[in-house]
Amino acid sequence: MLLTISNLHVRYGAIEALRDVSLEIEQGKIVTLIGSNGAGKTTLLRTISGLLRPTAGKIIWQDKIELHRLRPDLIVGHGISHVPEGRQVFANLTVRENLVLGAYQQPGILLASDLDGVFSRFPVLAERQSQRSGTLSGGEQQMLAIGRALMARPRLLLLDEPSLGLAPMIVRTIFDIIRQINAAGTTVFLIEQNAHMALAVAHHAYVMRSGQIILSDTARNLLDDPEVKRAYLGG
Repeated sequence: MLLTISNLHVRYGAIEALRDVSLEIEQGKIVTLIGSNGAGKTTLLRTISGLLRPTAGKIIWQDKIELHRLRPDLIVGHGISHVPEGRQVFANLTVRENLVLGAYQQPGILLASDLDGVFSRFPVLAERQSQRSGTLSGGEQQMLAIGRALMARPRLLLLDEPSLGLAPMIVRTIFDIIRQINAAGTTVFLIEQNAHMALAVAHHAYVMRSGQIILSDTARNLLDDPEVKRAYLGG
């Protein structure tokens, strides 16, 4: 298994944000986690990335590496990239400078080819590579945030709300890109408010409520699940 989370607990002071969370991410798959605002989804991604420390439980990479004990930079070095909620591009830096920062752990000899790969996937970034990132549209910033994460050559890409605040046409483009990234060999763990789009693109899915996993099944089965339809799909 590429990533295994077992009995994970995370606290913000006295508040227990995650309670006994267990899930698995199989190599080569798109796995999604859906749930309402405040359910704990972003907390889980930040804990996988090492930005938060669990109070109990384990996060195991490739059946042997204890990620919950590592610093964020070492976690990136093991092949995990995080695209945070709200994009968080470096607004005063150019598109190209943002992308180069994503490759800070990679050998310099790979930089040109990796930049070419991102520009091939996102032609609009090639056109705007000398433009300050803060002047890009929301959709372009999301593409840049994904491209910056890909510069680290991840085996697992963590995506936190990639459709947030974007027009429907741009959302469809972003989800097409997620499919392409996965088809090229990168495993994806997707956190997404748009449950219908997330379940349509994913292979497996989990549902989180109040910091706990309450459902786990194939994405197709959860699309047809009456409880999921009622709570998250507007029907």
